[in-house]
Amino acid sequence: MQEINRAALIKRASELLSDGTADRVLGWKAGEFDYDVTPAVFHSVEELEKDFVWGDFCGANFSKYLIKETQKGDGKVIVFLKPCDTYSFNQLLTEHRFDREKVYAIGIPCDGMLDITKIKSMADGVLSVKSEGDEVEIETLYDGVIKEKRENLLPDRCVHCKSKKHVSYDELMGEDGEVLDSGRFDEVEQIEKMTPDERFAFWQGELSRCIRCNACRDVCPACTCEKCVFDNPDSGVENKAAANSFEDSMFHIIRAFHVAGRCTDCGECSRVCPQHIPLHLLNRKFIKDINSFYGEYQAGETIGSRAPTVNYSQDDIEPSEAVERGGDNA
Repeated sequence: MQEINRAALIKRASELLSDGTADRVLGWKAGEFDYDVTPAVFHSVEELEKDFVWGDFCGANFSKYLIKETQKGDGKVIVFLKPCDTYSFNQLLTEHRFDREKVYAIGIPCDGMLDITKIKSMADGVLSVKSEGDEVEIETLYDGVIKEKRENLLPDRCVHCKSKKHVSYDELMGEDGEVLDSGRFDEVEQIEKMTPDERFAFWQGELSRCIRCNACRDVCPACTCEKCVFDNPDSGVENKAAANSFEDSMFHIIRAFHVAGRCTDCGECSRVCPQHIPLHLLNRKFIKDINSFYGEYQAGETIGSRAPTVNYSQDDIEPSEAVERGGDNA
């Protein structure tokens, strides 16, 4: 898939461990299946060579992991960042959430990851997934080998990738890309064209599947409060079976408001949702409106930038004007 392979990443990380630049590596570790990849910390060259992986399912955004990892000792941690990850990296630095001096960031190119949900929808009993150029070979337990075009198996965040350009790193491996015009607001615009009743029914249908596992909150680089309001036992928001109620919707609506102006559109919330709710669309609606009302703004593009939502100007749009311009979509 990508220009940089596993051997190259292990080689560079091993060199940095050996020369004392860092004392550990934040990377990916294989699970039981090809698609079962999880973040892991490696402390030696031997561990890297044994367990480190890089491939089509290394989608995790490591930026948030740095908050706790940089609190462990004085040594540096090596972290591999895909282009989209670097925006979250910068945003967390803007919010002073981790010590930049304790991180050695290596930018790596990415041509997009694969969506295991799409793959599993094609066949039961997926045993292995191998990517060769533009084609993906899926070995299954019941249907033999299935071949599919890679472009048809990408998650939304890769289909509508906002940038192949790294905005922060200590070292770049491979070639850097450019900011893309990916049409990432197209689906938001389709939802905006719905009537209020249709829009309400759409979101009620999506959000009612929520089981309150908190995976979206826990993985989100913008959700970094040490104590979350939803952890309050008196809030009435608890893990439970899917239910269709106003309370269920409010969890996601409130969370979307909390990250407005800070969300980098990394798509981690949708990636980890076990109910496959398109949570990124809520955040993209906020991003689209911020761009419309205050001018183009990309969270995490530069360290220290202030979101329009917290940066007052006498030219700011008045609430009444925002409602008028937004109409039923406000």
